[in-house]
Amino acid sequence: MFILETKALTRHFGGIKAIEDVSFKVRERSIVSIIGPNGAGKTTLFNCLTGITKPTRGSIKFMDKEISGLQPHEIANLGISRTFQNIRLFSEMSVIENVMVGQHTRMRYDLFSAIFHNSNFLKKEQNILQNAFEYLEFIGLQNFADMRADSLPYGSQRRLEIARALAAEPAIILLDEPTAGMNPSETSEVMALIKNIQELGKTIILIEHDMHLVMGISDRIIVLDHGVRIAEGKPEQVRNDPLVIEAYLGKEAIN
Repeated sequence: MFILETKALTRHFGGIKAIEDVSFKVRERSIVSIIGPNGAGKTTLFNCLTGITKPTRGSIKFMDKEISGLQPHEIANLGISRTFQNIRLFSEMSVIENVMVGQHTRMRYDLFSAIFHNSNFLKKEQNILQNAFEYLEFIGLQNFADMRADSLPYGSQRRLEIARALAAEPAIILLDEPTAGMNPSETSEVMALIKNIQELGKTIILIEHDMHLVMGISDRIIVLDHGVRIAEGKPEQVRNDPLVIEAYLGKEAIN
């Protein structure tokens, strides 16, 4: 079953064609990597999928529902969550409070409960706290729950962002360069974490420059160059594609 589909997705910024006629399908519970040189349009694509940027034209369907005109919070409520290339934690909040924020996006309170903090409100808050702690256990940060988020090491902050995205209980999680700035040991930990997330039944789409990670965990790879999809397939197919080699290395390097 395909959970996400784009058709002729296009985004122009004035005369700049950030992405142009990008079409692809993503199977449920798969890991799809989007790769390409800097400036290829990868983050613009993520921004379109999550409603941060509106497409110039084209279609985005999530579970057969057209979402290209929706606001970011509406798309998040439907079940698409993301992390960002630059860490965007609530730095002065605790580690567990950051994860609770992700949970709150799924909660609905009536006005009376929200104002007077009645038993219904307190029960929901207790459930949120418990669920947040379970997500911290899942990523291995349960022992740091009460620390300020900005006191965590860099790699742990990256994992905390993933936990916060998971706490929104998405069907699809978009990871924008989840291992950027990490050492090999930290990268291996994130690689294992992504596989564990897949085992939870989630669909994962990631932007990543680490080709060892991409080739090691991806079910399919989509390659963008100058906003255009130039290749798509299984890792072994993409690895040997002449257009992909040219995009990364240049014509002189392959002649």
